[in-house]
Amino acid sequence: MFDPRPVLYVIGLLVALLGASMIVPLVADLIEGRGHWPAFFMSAVFTVLVGGAVALSTANGVREGLTIQQTFLLTTMVWVALPIFGALPFMLGATELDFTDAMFEAMSGLTTTGSTVLSGLDDMPRGLLLWRGLLQWLGGIGIVVVAMAFLPELRVGGMQIFRSEGFDTMGKILPRAREIAGRIFLVYVVISGTCLLVYAALGMNFFDALVHSMTTVATGGFANYDASFGAFSGPIEYAAALFMILSALPFVRYVQLINGQSRPLLRDSQVHVFLLVVGLLVVLSTIALVYLFPRSWEQAFREAFFNITSIISGTGYASTDYMQWGGFFVTLFFFIGLIGGCAGSTACSIKIFRYQLLFASVRAQLQRIQSPHGVFLPRYQGRPVGPDVLNSVMVFFVFFVVTMGVLSWALALTGLDFITAVSGAATAIANVGPGLGSEIGPAGNFGGLNDAAKWILTVGMLIGRLELMAVYVLFTVQFWRA
Repeated sequence: MFDPRPVLYVIGLLVALLGASMIVPLVADLIEGRGHWPAFFMSAVFTVLVGGAVALSTANGVREGLTIQQTFLLTTMVWVALPIFGALPFMLGATELDFTDAMFEAMSGLTTTGSTVLSGLDDMPRGLLLWRGLLQWLGGIGIVVVAMAFLPELRVGGMQIFRSEGFDTMGKILPRAREIAGRIFLVYVVISGTCLLVYAALGMNFFDALVHSMTTVATGGFANYDASFGAFSGPIEYAAALFMILSALPFVRYVQLINGQSRPLLRDSQVHVFLLVVGLLVVLSTIALVYLFPRSWEQAFREAFFNITSIISGTGYASTDYMQWGGFFVTLFFFIGLIGGCAGSTACSIKIFRYQLLFASVRAQLQRIQSPHGVFLPRYQGRPVGPDVLNSVMVFFVFFVVTMGVLSWALALTGLDFITAVSGAATAIANVGPGLGSEIGPAGNFGGLNDAAKWILTVGMLIGRLELMAVYVLFTVQFWRA
């Protein structure tokens, strides 16, 4: 019989921890002295009490391991519960958002999507700005742990290929998650702290550096200004792009690097392909910008480097309104948002390794056609790839396309135009941030959409962040009968 107590216990603990983290923006509001701290105080107390009560009432059912059913349910329900409580400060604070908008903002934060319904960020209380950054920072480390500890065990979207990548302990899921979280958290903090110091050294004030370092390393894209990263220019754009790239690489490689193993990072094929794709896109875009929109080579390279990196990593910062660059760039940005970074990073979307496996499968099939009697196996990192991994990847691609189509259709039914509906669906499921068009593009936000569209996008962000199948499996009869 299915026992929900271990799942509720973990969710309760995480909700209580989320409530405790609200103390940070509360202190920021107290220091600023604008009187907005009570919103965080009430939210923190309520969240800690509810989370603590749930954890205490289910503690008698805690075990060292979780069943597959419990793990799937936990993976999804954590990302449902946390945004609900994370929305409280937006409802009680200066923004006074209704539940729909507050839930959209919180889900966008914790899934590191970066889409926002808020405007007037330049004058917003610092506590709320810090809370937005903190939500993305917590969501970033959370998704890395999920990607390395849960999804490989659940065989979601081909992630089983990383089942023992860098971690030799193949024990129960909860101990494994604690082990992975402990090692990666240290790396995550170090990269975030370094990013903070670099931003401060390049001219950001400490508060802006703190918030933007959190949203950069989380590849989230929440900014403190309506102009996004357009509020800054010059060398700081290069720094941001470099940290976005670092955050889009597998964090397990950094753990291995700290342990004195540099070879795995240097030989990781998905790292090579990701850097190659970014490099080629930046060079192509730089040349196109110089000749289509006359400007200096340095400015063209800087704008291309920053915005290409931001979109492909799923960060979603914008240093300029690239909708004004014409149809070539609009189309380019749409498709590179569907590429993503490396598995085991804070980046989102389809991920580089899945494209590698797809092309390896196509290549093997073409070789079989040319030499029917030959034996050709798809390979990844020099190792043969089993049919279970390939089937999982193919299913992921199919469901990704179908889901994006369904979301686009549903958004169109709410009255959105074609460009807004399709780009909105794509940016939600790929967790990129800005869409295309005048309303939800880099110069706009999602605040003007109707409530139905916002809920559709909220669900899309959740499904996309959890790699689709981890959510869909909960709606199958066979899963609950297992």
